[in-house]
Amino acid sequence: MKSKIILFFVAAFFTLAFTSIAQTAKNPYTEGKSKVKITTSMGVIIVKLYDSTPKHRDNFIKLVQTGFYDSLLFHRVIQGFMIQGGDPSSKNAAAGAMLGMGGGDMERIPAEFNKNIIHKKGALCAARDGNPTKASSACQFYLVQGKPSSESELFSIEQQNGITYTAQQKNTYKTVGGTAFLDMNYTVFGEVVSGLDVIDKIAAVKKGSADRPIENVMMKMEMMK
Repeated sequence: MKSKIILFFVAAFFTLAFTSIAQTAKNPYTEGKSKVKITTSMGVIIVKLYDSTPKHRDNFIKLVQTGFYDSLLFHRVIQGFMIQGGDPSSKNAAAGAMLGMGGGDMERIPAEFNKNIIHKKGALCAARDGNPTKASSACQFYLVQGKPSSESELFSIEQQNGITYTAQQKNTYKTVGGTAFLDMNYTVFGEVVSGLDVIDKIAAVKKGSADRPIENVMMKMEMMK
């Protein structure tokens, strides 16, 4: 009897150990060496760009290095959802002007969907219009704030989008939160590694029409060494 008890505890120990390792295992699809510092009027956000989405990574780096994003605005913010920026027409835009259509004359980026990359809080994602291939805007992006999801909500999204979440992905959505309903519909190409609180601050600002902040939230970007 005593030996059975010992064997039970040994088995339980290894089960917990392997579960812990699985939960903390790195996702190779979310690795990346390139980091960008986004300085806003409400704080600093640092993002890393995924190497598994090279077209979006390289395009974003090119725009950052040429100063494309400097002095542009986060022109659309929705609390509990996301903050969006990168519209070139937002630079020096008049107060109350409608924004969000800029960059349409630039070549779209082909979608780089990956079931291993999700819209968790802090995800860096490419905005897009309603084109049939779901190709991304060449310049507009959004950072996910989102909110926690329930098991039933995730099940419904799995059925609707034809995906199956891993236990770890479900746990992330339940605890950290995100916008799961956008998975496999918009390309996620990076994530915030510092400054999640800044997303919360920006998302909470007072807004006017079309969810544009009444007081401009400006950005400046630079590559980090």
